[in-house]
Amino acid sequence: MKNNLLSESEMAFARIIWEMEPVRSGELVKICQERFGWKKSTTYTVLKNLCREGIFQNENAVVTSQMSQEEYLEQESTAIVNNRFEGSLSKFVTAFTGRKKLSDRQIQELRQIIDENTK
Repeated sequence: MKNNLLSESEMAFARIIWEMEPVRSGELVKICQERFGWKKSTTYTVLKNLCREGIFQNENAVVTSQMSQEEYLEQESTAIVNNRFEGSLSKFVTAFTGRKKLSDRQIQELRQIIDENTK
């Protein structure tokens, strides 16, 4: 992936593939028409772009992922922290929590992540 972040519509499209794969490209066209009102050409253009990014592949009219949703989100998160917060995770967390309080559960989850990554 070239460190390009997916748009909201591309992410919605990608989630369909991740949930349904393997999915025939013709079925994907029908789903995108129903959910987004897209024409066939729009679906194939978006699919082609995401295949070029190395996220999906379309072989013999069957679409599968080359990158899992988790792998994509990991790369996207890293790119956001690097590009917007100078690579500082603490700056990101500070910005994220600046206007809202974390719940006890969120705090516990963060502590667990910190503990797991300091061993």
